[in-house]
Amino acid sequence: MQDFGLATKCLRAGYTPKNGEPIALPIVQSTTYKYESSDAMGALFDLEADGYFYTRLANPTNDAVAAKIAALEGGVAGVLTSSGQAANLFAVLNLCSAGDHVVASTAIYGGTFNLFNVTLRRFGIDFTFVSPDCDDETLEAAFCENTKAVFGETLSNPSLNVFDIERFAAAAHRHGVPLIVDNTFPTPVNCRPFLFGADIVTHSTTKYMDGHATQVGGVIVDSGNFDWTQNDKFPGLTTPDDSYHGVTYTERFGKAAFITKCVAQLMRDLGSIPSPHNAFLLNLGLETLPLRVKKHCENAQAVAKYLQNNKNVSWVSFPGLPGDPEYAKAQKYMPHGTSGVISFGVKGGRAAATKFMDALRLCNIVTHVADARTCVLHPASTTHRQLTDAQLEECGVKPDLIRLSVGLEDVEDILADLEQALAVATA
Repeated sequence: MQDFGLATKCLRAGYTPKNGEPIALPIVQSTTYKYESSDAMGALFDLEADGYFYTRLANPTNDAVAAKIAALEGGVAGVLTSSGQAANLFAVLNLCSAGDHVVASTAIYGGTFNLFNVTLRRFGIDFTFVSPDCDDETLEAAFCENTKAVFGETLSNPSLNVFDIERFAAAAHRHGVPLIVDNTFPTPVNCRPFLFGADIVTHSTTKYMDGHATQVGGVIVDSGNFDWTQNDKFPGLTTPDDSYHGVTYTERFGKAAFITKCVAQLMRDLGSIPSPHNAFLLNLGLETLPLRVKKHCENAQAVAKYLQNNKNVSWVSFPGLPGDPEYAKAQKYMPHGTSGVISFGVKGGRAAATKFMDALRLCNIVTHVADARTCVLHPASTTHRQLTDAQLEECGVKPDLIRLSVGLEDVEDILADLEQALAVATA
C-alpha cells in the first residue's frame, strides 16, 4: 500500500479480502485456534512460523487494524493495546528495566506524566523532565549514561504545545537512543513523525482514530529505522531472550524486532490487549479519519477565531492561529491543521468558568476529547478540583482553563452555544 494515498490506506490497508470473502473486516471473536499437530503449534511457540494460537498474543482482527495504522504512519509494524496508556507503558517497558532512564517532555498528558513520574519510578525506571522549549544546554544535560529513550507528544494534551520532533530526534540519536512520540491529537492525517526523525509512535486510538466514543484502545508503531545494534544499550533486543527459547530479536526479525519483542514478552506477560470487537469498531473509525479530521480542524479554526475576538474570553491557545506561540512549529509539522482541540480562559476565573460549563446546552461536559460531538471540560472544577488556584498554576492548569474539543456539528450551532454560555458566565 506504499504507493497509495492516506485516504485509500484508511479504507484498504491491513485487510485485503480474497475471492468470496467479506468486504468488511471480520471479527475473529475467539480466544484460541485449532491445529492438526503438536509440531505445528510448537513452531508458533518457537516463533518459527506465522499464525495464531492465543488471542492474548495476537488475533487476526487486531493485527489487520494494527497493520493499517502502521501503513498510515509509514512504519514497518504495529501492535494494538487496550488503551493509549498501555501503549505508552509498553513502548517504554520494551526498552527499559530497573536502573534505566528516560528523558521526557513536561508537556504531556497528565495521565502519562503520572505513569512516568510515579508508577514507573516504583519499577526503578528514572525520568528527567524537560520543557519542550528548553535550551540546548538543558536538553543535553538531561541525558545520562543509562538513558534508553526520549519521549514527547506531537501536540500536548491539554496545553497544545507543538513538539519540535527534529530537534529532539537529533538529540536522542546523538546519544544512541530512540525518540518515542505520542501522535494522538494530530493523527497521521496531520502529522507524520517518522518523516522528521521519530522512531516509535504511539496513539490513544480512543480519540480521533475511533472518533465516536465507542472503544478504548491504543497502538504502538515502529518506524523500522532505528539501529538497535549500534551500541549495547538494548540487550533485550540484541541478546538471547532466555524466556523465549534464546531467540535474539534483531537477528531473527530484523526491522520487526521491536514489535515482535513487545508481543512475545509484554503481551504474553501483561496481556493489555483490546478485544477483537473493539478493534473492529476502531477500524470503522479509521475508514473516515481523513474526512473527519479535516472537518474538525475547519470547525476548530472558526471557533478559535471567534473566541479570540470575544470580550468575555481572557486568552486562547490554538496553534492554528497566527500569533499563537506554537504557530511557527505547527506550520512546520502540521501545515494542514493541528486538531480540533482548543484551550481558553473565561474572564472571571474559576467561578466564571464553572458558570460557563453549567450554561452550555449543546456541548457535552465529559472527560473525553476528539469525539464527533463537541466535548468540553473545566479541569479546575472536575479532574483537578482538589487543587487550589496556586496549585493549579504550578501544574500548568490555569483556574479558568476550558478544554474544548470541537466536534462535527454545524459550526454556527457550536458558536451559538458558546455565545450564550459566555454571556451567562460573565453577566
